[in-house]
Amino acid sequence: MPITQQPVPEDSLLKTYRGGSRPEPWVGQGDCFAMAVAQPVSLGDFVFAFYTSPVFRIERAILRILAGAPSTDAEARGVADGSGSSFAIWRVGQRTTTQLLMCDRFEKTRSWFQVAPMEGGGTLLRFGSAVASSRNRETGALSVGRGFRWLMGFHVLYSRVLLGAARRRVTKK
Repeated sequence: MPITQQPVPEDSLLKTYRGGSRPEPWVGQGDCFAMAVAQPVSLGDFVFAFYTSPVFRIERAILRILAGAPSTDAEARGVADGSGSSFAIWRVGQRTTTQLLMCDRFEKTRSWFQVAPMEGGGTLLRFGSAVASSRNRETGALSVGRGFRWLMGFHVLYSRVLLGAARRRVTKK
């Protein structure tokens, strides 16, 4: 089943959440990648599979070394099942029964997870992220920084790889 890039749903916490110290840079930001799986998948199982996938373990190691942010599978499980509030450099921004929004401690990025039951018993898994805009000193307009724009191609590929890795873990059950 292919991974597709879609518009961020209007009811997504990635669009509707305005918490944090600076809510204005998030207007209109975000991406969404989706894939269907044939069986029911809970939000907790999806998030745990994502954060404990072999691919994401590499990111966890990098964050431990470069950001001084160690993380454990137990912390991933806590965030996934709703009993924990932080994991590595992220904290839970908002949660519903079908969505989870994680905000980084620097207020620069957000990660979003959603499960949507499908007819016939399958589940649509969605993952998205957003990068905060900054105000241009000359024009006053909000835009994403040059560095983040430069990395966008890698980000799209990496998002697809992460979602595929999570799919492999949730479908092994």
